[in-house]
Amino acid sequence: MTNTDLTIIITTFKSEDKIDTCLNSIGNDIRVIVIENSNNQKFKNYIENKYQNVECELTKENLGYGKANNKGLKKVKTRYSLILNPDTILKKKSIDNFFSFIKKKIDFAILGPAQNELILDKTSSDLIEVESVKGFAIFLNMEKFSNIGFFDENIFLYLEEIDLCKRIRNINEKIYVDQSIKIFHDGGKSVNEKFSNKIELLRNWHWMWSLFYYNRKHFNFFYALILVSPKFISALIKIIFYKLIVNDKKNKIYSERLNGLINSILGRSSWYRPTLD
Repeated sequence: MTNTDLTIIITTFKSEDKIDTCLNSIGNDIRVIVIENSNNQKFKNYIENKYQNVECELTKENLGYGKANNKGLKKVKTRYSLILNPDTILKKKSIDNFFSFIKKKIDFAILGPAQNELILDKTSSDLIEVESVKGFAIFLNMEKFSNIGFFDENIFLYLEEIDLCKRIRNINEKIYVDQSIKIFHDGGKSVNEKFSNKIELLRNWHWMWSLFYYNRKHFNFFYALILVSPKFISALIKIIFYKLIVNDKKNKIYSERLNGLINSILGRSSWYRPTLD
């Protein structure tokens, strides 16, 4: 196995502040596909001129995390792929340790790097079977996805990797975390900080939309409704509270949480997009 057996997919959106650090941590012998969720030709030209191993495709519009990654995954011709967030940095030997895992010939569909919440005792192996991995870095064994596809494109943001892991487990495929693979994640920093207020509203809207959608999809409508009811009530109370104390910022956040949840309950698409200029 060599680095030519791996393709890296990075979905970007207003990620100019982070992308260089991420790409500089990747060896130049690995093919990288950047899917930019906009029509930013200047960004594409910059990336492709600076990094000879990187192809940048413009989507023309913001497709979201899952749909954009799917566009990249459909271009992959290697046996394995690695989905990365732009606010990640590969640590020393990250890729070498992945191929060390491959050489063990362990049957797997998804492999995640070290996860902070997994604490292993001193006698444990670095390798642990899990139900799901975090979306900031996901290795895929591409042949395992021929029958189920990749990310659910109904989901714009949040829980798309949990959904994918759930579908993989449903067909009895294996998901592992290898603690020897270290990838730093500067969580929530993919988008330029000057857009932080609007991105906060987007995240709150889509978190609630995706939470109800995921549970309705994999369980049923009434289970999902019961699950989100406390969050519905909490958001409603906080909207009233922050309206009374004239805190417009918090009022807008909880209004978007409630709006995302209502739209999902009513079966509407994950349509919400902020205008970022």
